[in-house]
Amino acid sequence: MSDDGHIYVRTVRQVLAGNGPVFNAGERAESSTGTLWQWLLVVAGAPGADIAASAVYGGLLLTAAGFALAGLAALRLHGGARLLLPCGALVPLALPPVWDFATSGLETGLATCWIAGAWLALVARPRSLVTCAVLGLGPLVRPDLALVSAVFLAGQWVIARPSWRGVCAGAGAAGALPVAYEVFRMGYYGHLMPLPGVTKEASRSLWGRGLDYLRDFAGPYVLWLPLLIIVAAALTYLPAHGRGPAVRLPVRGRGPAVRLSARGRGAIARLAAARAGQLVPVAAPLAAGALCWLYVIKVGGDFMHGRMFLPGLFLMLLPVFLVPLTRAWTIAAAGVAIWAVACAALLRVPYEGRIGPQGIADERGVYVRQNAAAHPVRHDFAGQPGNMAYARLVRESARRGDLTGERALLLAHTAVPAARPGVTGVYNTLGFSGTVIPLSGAALDPIGLAYPLAAHSESFDGRVGHDKRLPDEWIVAERGVPGALPPGMDPARVDAARRALRCGPFAELRAATRAPMTAGRFWRNLTGAVERTSFRFSNDPVRAERQACGPRG
Repeated sequence: MSDDGHIYVRTVRQVLAGNGPVFNAGERAESSTGTLWQWLLVVAGAPGADIAASAVYGGLLLTAAGFALAGLAALRLHGGARLLLPCGALVPLALPPVWDFATSGLETGLATCWIAGAWLALVARPRSLVTCAVLGLGPLVRPDLALVSAVFLAGQWVIARPSWRGVCAGAGAAGALPVAYEVFRMGYYGHLMPLPGVTKEASRSLWGRGLDYLRDFAGPYVLWLPLLIIVAAALTYLPAHGRGPAVRLPVRGRGPAVRLSARGRGAIARLAAARAGQLVPVAAPLAAGALCWLYVIKVGGDFMHGRMFLPGLFLMLLPVFLVPLTRAWTIAAAGVAIWAVACAALLRVPYEGRIGPQGIADERGVYVRQNAAAHPVRHDFAGQPGNMAYARLVRESARRGDLTGERALLLAHTAVPAARPGVTGVYNTLGFSGTVIPLSGAALDPIGLAYPLAAHSESFDGRVGHDKRLPDEWIVAERGVPGALPPGMDPARVDAARRALRCGPFAELRAATRAPMTAGRFWRNLTGAVERTSFRFSNDPVRAERQACGPRG
């Protein structure tokens, strides 16, 4: 289980405790990128099941279901042929990141299952409104999978060619749940997207860093080799089998002025629909997967090795997930199988169990080492003394608070009085911090995955996904007791931050996320979501104060 998987766990615990879908009680911040996964875990945890274990085994089950659904879709694509070979299916089966993230507690297993189920729906029932509803779920699985929804829905339209009434009905079925949740998100949280999308600047362009992320994924596994084998076999197979059936068209008249009869026009329409039914299920996942990869490269990739490329890879392999038993495909499948055995048994990243030189982590290996456990599901970080010391400080502060009413603000391993009850802990490892901080306290990350103020701070040239860090002066100004400062902190900078927080967009951001939720607050959040999401401020409190409040009188 990854640390980010434990971010979901804390939010689910807050929901089940009656505090709403928030990371910290009293502050409306959407830390869960996968909306549907979060609510599935709420359903799993409601009867009392262990949430972390549900996330691990649920992800594994959904991954297996995704492979099964992809196989069923491939059978339908090939007309129910009995003799099919696994070919594209062998590639994700062999890749270590696929299985690392299937049980990471993240939404990867759900994404695999939804992609395969959406493809099956497109292949098997392209004219159904249920299919429209399934295809429209992409943004709720992960916001970037809206690209997949758009491509699949366009493919469905090409196959079905519905009337305008059918288009409206399909759009309503596809958009009902995502649009309804987006309205809720804007009104409740005051943002257009989950907070990680704000802190990671999901609209920026970092092409060079994204290409490095691609090389980090493809290079260690020699991924170009199975893809080259599959492409070569497809180019051999298509010329011989890519032609549609011959159709004899009834015509009227002779000579140059030939008119098709009604039967002829109907035959052409049926032929076009049949060809679309053959081509779209192949073209749609290829196009969607390519767009997913292009987006990941554009935004600079991620800090988890391979994670963000997995949905796009799975999509692009769907048309060849299972292949016909022909000579070309048999040779290709054998070649891919040899690569798959070598990949699964031998090929690994050169920084196995660590964070690589480019800031990309072998996610599972890192948490195996830090927890000193072969299969870490719950965080104890027995192999990470710094985290263990932080956990002890949290427990001691919570105990003193229970006995004396003391309010503690923990800046890593420094404690100062806090302005709010309970323990407020500030730590980079958010999932771990959310595990050890009581639900009544506040687990903050200076990166901004669950802390709105940090999410809107300016970024710097740092590790992908970790290139924001809110200076401590801001945290002390917002969460600390006036006059109580850690050793060495400049009181003038804290005063500047405290004044800025009362001005303009800062005050509005705090009201949007902390003011009591009323109908009026919901409406202000909803109508101001665009401007609020785009708000950024300087990390320098003096400069930010001047920009937000104007010069001091």
